[in-house]
Order: sequence, then C-alpha cells, then structure tokens
Amino acid sequence: MIADHLVAHRGYPARYPENTLPSIEAALQAGARYIEVDVQLSQDGEVIVFHDRDLQRLCGQAGAVHDYNWQELQRFYVRPHRDTADTSMPIPLPRLPEVVTLLQQHPDVTLFVELKRISLQQFGVDTVVQRVLPQLHSVASQAVIISYDLAALQRVRQTCDYPIGVVIDVWSQRHQPDIQNLKPEYLFCDLDSLPLEGVLVCEGCKLVLFECTDPQQAVSLLQRGASLIETFAIGEMMSAMTAIDAPPE
Repeated sequence: MIADHLVAHRGYPARYPENTLPSIEAALQAGARYIEVDVQLSQDGEVIVFHDRDLQRLCGQAGAVHDYNWQELQRFYVRPHRDTADTSMPIPLPRLPEVVTLLQQHPDVTLFVELKRISLQQFGVDTVVQRVLPQLHSVASQAVIISYDLAALQRVRQTCDYPIGVVIDVWSQRHQPDIQNLKPEYLFCDLDSLPLEGVLVCEGCKLVLFECTDPQQAVSLLQRGASLIETFAIGEMMSAMTAIDAPPE
C-alpha cells in the first residue's frame, strides 16, 4: 500500500497549518500510517508541538516558544497560509499530550517525534528528554524519537527502548562514526543531497527522505531503496502514487 511508504510531515500542511491538531487529524483521515511532529519546551516546561525557531512565520509573534509559558502561548494562534483549506476557526498551538490522545485512537499509526535543537540548546538534553518521554508512555509501541542532535538520541537510548531516528541534511553524513555507533532504526535525510542515480544503501536502518510532493519522484526514490517519503501533501501524494502504480486497464 502507498500509505505504508509515506510520512505525513507535520500532519497535512497542504490543507491545514502544520503541527496542529486539525492538520494531524486530516492526515489520519487521509489514511496516513506515519505522522511526524516537532516538539519544543515552553518556558515552564510544557511540551509544545511546533517546528520553527521563532513564532513569527506561523503565529505572527515575536520571540520563541521557550520565551513564553503555556498560559501565554494559549493566546497565540497558528495562521493558515493562503494555500491551505479555508477555516474560520482559530487554531491554537497544541501540546504533545493532545497529539498522543489522538494517536491512541489509531494504534496502527507510527508517530515520529522530533526533538528540536533550539529546545535542546535552551534547556539541555536531560530536561527535554525527561519531559518528552513520559508523555509518550500510552503510545510507546507507536513512538519513534528523532533528532539532529546525537547526544539527545544517545540519552533516549540510555533511558528507554523507543526506536530512534537520526536526521541529517547531507547524504554522506550517514557514515559518521557517531551515527553508526548509535545504530538508529531510521535515518532521515534531505533528498536534495542524494546522488542523482543508483541504489540508496542505508545498512541496518530504514531510510526516510524529506521533503517530497512530486509523486513520480517519490516512486523513483522508493524504487532506489528508500523506505519512507515525507510529504506535506499526504492525501494528494497517496492518490497520485496509487494512480502511477495502478495497472493499465
């Protein structure tokens, strides 16, 4: 099934603002089997689902998530961009427990949780890991922790049995000894850094590529050895890739 090879990157940003409950719900309704979200800590240690290093692009606010406590962050709303589905309802910033509650209704869906570097830098590895992991307990069999930060992933390895995924921007970085020693179950890589042809060898782990909204390109990358493709347009990609794979009448 095509859904088994696509990751709903931050939910369904092609239709709803990224990393919000409506976006994640829409991805699930579209049939996503994998969801990826990003998490950061607020000033008072709440685990907020949010990607950017600051609030300007999505909320039109100065500062970063860690500059505000949860009570203050509840006053901010994520702005839909012009290409997303029309919605008259303000969309608040979600906390990780709200996403977990949603995923409990979909036990066959895998949740990739990215620990963002800005939060790790602000609060330290121990604090972030200690705040995030307990909140995933009820979906432990569905959760995978991912990050660019190898020290954070090493701490996850020492703390629990969750699978981990290393995120890299350059394909050649996969050979770094520190990454090899972690033995990650997943490797996330920017597809723009890949060689133009040839088999994509990622020994010992599943290769996840980001970001793709071209169905032909996604099919080609899967044929070359990728396991999963991240996309902002999960519904459209599933439909288009299914049509490509369908036998002619």
